[in-house]
Amino acid sequence: MSQPLAAPDRDRIRRARRAVGVVFVLHGSVSGSFATRIPWIKDQLDLSTATLGLALAFPAIGAALAMPLASSVMHRYGARAAVRALLVLWTCALALPALAPNLPALCLALFAFGATAGMADVAMNAQGVEVEQRYGRSIMSGLHGLWSTGALLGSAIGVGAVHAGLDARVHLPLAALLLTAAAPLACRGLLDTRPAPEEEPPPRFALPPRSALLIGAVGMCAILAEGASMDWSGIYLRDVTDASETIAAASFTAFACTMALARLAGDAVVRRIGPVRAVRFSGALAVVGGLLIVTAGNPAQGMAGFALLGIGIAVVVPLAFAAAGRSGPNPSQAIAGVATVTYTTGLIAPTLIGMIGDVASLRASFAVVTAGTAIFGLAAGVLGTRGPSGPVASDQATATAGQPVAGTGGQAG
Repeated sequence: MSQPLAAPDRDRIRRARRAVGVVFVLHGSVSGSFATRIPWIKDQLDLSTATLGLALAFPAIGAALAMPLASSVMHRYGARAAVRALLVLWTCALALPALAPNLPALCLALFAFGATAGMADVAMNAQGVEVEQRYGRSIMSGLHGLWSTGALLGSAIGVGAVHAGLDARVHLPLAALLLTAAAPLACRGLLDTRPAPEEEPPPRFALPPRSALLIGAVGMCAILAEGASMDWSGIYLRDVTDASETIAAASFTAFACTMALARLAGDAVVRRIGPVRAVRFSGALAVVGGLLIVTAGNPAQGMAGFALLGIGIAVVVPLAFAAAGRSGPNPSQAIAGVATVTYTTGLIAPTLIGMIGDVASLRASFAVVTAGTAIFGLAAGVLGTRGPSGPVASDQATATAGQPVAGTGGQAG
């Protein structure tokens, strides 16, 4: 971490911390808003479970192709401009899925949705890492708690829109307009980090080294549960437990609420019991939540299961990225590579759930999710991997937490 700063620098870093926190909230709000209208999109276009799952593969394709380009954008235009432009593209993309008149148009809309989501995610996490380094203490877990808070707010407003009978073709474009207006204002306080003149452009794609593969597998199991819950929880409650449309939309709200609270408290928990024990305990909670979902005979049990699942997976991905950064001689390559793989897994998860649900049932789909949470709990020991400098310190475990991270470098402008 950096040395103590003079008062003007401290003020600037505090402003940057607040600004990047708002950026995380806005990004999460887009995801939460979209998640509540997936059942509407399914019904509006008369899609089967398998067809919806296929359409939901297109965000994964868009993100996988676009995310490796984010570092190049930041390198060329600077961090602040990159975050501002990519965040605006992401908020605008929220309007597209509801306006799609047919399946091909929906797939194109979701491709753009995933591409802009992934690139904005990389850029804002790179900004978060830069602010954390200059701030002198861990803030990334809290930032991802704010992302979950934003997802909760977006989903809560979405539930209200569903309850009021507001057409998604009105709700999502209106939400996109408001979030797009807020995005440039939020970015004003960000650090304008730029590469040194002699610095080479970053590689377009970074594969994780062997030392990070097991860590990446742990993160992938948690991301599978998160992606499945975000996109299928409402449909699961409606189709499996006969929940009303309002209750089905609220299922994601329960999931996002508990995950947000757990992430906001995550740093304190990890400092107290360490990353390995935290993930083992999280895995146990997630398994219990998954079993409640799979055996749910009524909406209340299903919502309780999604709430527990949200708690159980909250800190796993942040700790996986922190461990990846310690796993080999090139931390930035490990983090960037594992980030791309795990994020893409999260976007593929809805498609996988849809395929299993069509062949077997949605209960079978979430049985697979539950098995994945058991795996990350059992494999938690890999997050205690020793780095080149020695043993892992538990109070540093969340230093590089969260979703995809790219190297920053350079000086603040």
